[in-house]
Amino acid sequence: MAVKIRLRRMGAKKNPFYRIVVADSRYPRDGRFIEEIGYYNPLKDPVEIKIDAEKVKKWIANGAQPTDTVKALIKKAGIE
Repeated sequence: MAVKIRLRRMGAKKNPFYRIVVADSRYPRDGRFIEEIGYYNPLKDPVEIKIDAEKVKKWIANGAQPTDTVKALIKKAGIE
C-alpha cells in the first residue's frame, strides 16, 4: 500500500480550502483517507497553515510520501 500525505480540496467553487490528509495513493483526491493531519487556507492574508507536527513525523517515519505541494507547506510551517 503506497501511502501519500496530500491535499484534499474542500470549500465552494472559487473558494478553496484544503485539508492535509494521509491517504492510499489509489484513492481519489477527495475520496477516502486514513487520517487528517492539518489544513491549509490560501485565501486568508497571511496564508493559514496548521499541521500536527507529531503526526507528520510519525507518518513519514512509517513510509508515507508527502506530495511536492505538501512538502513545501510542511517546510513553510517550520516542521522538519
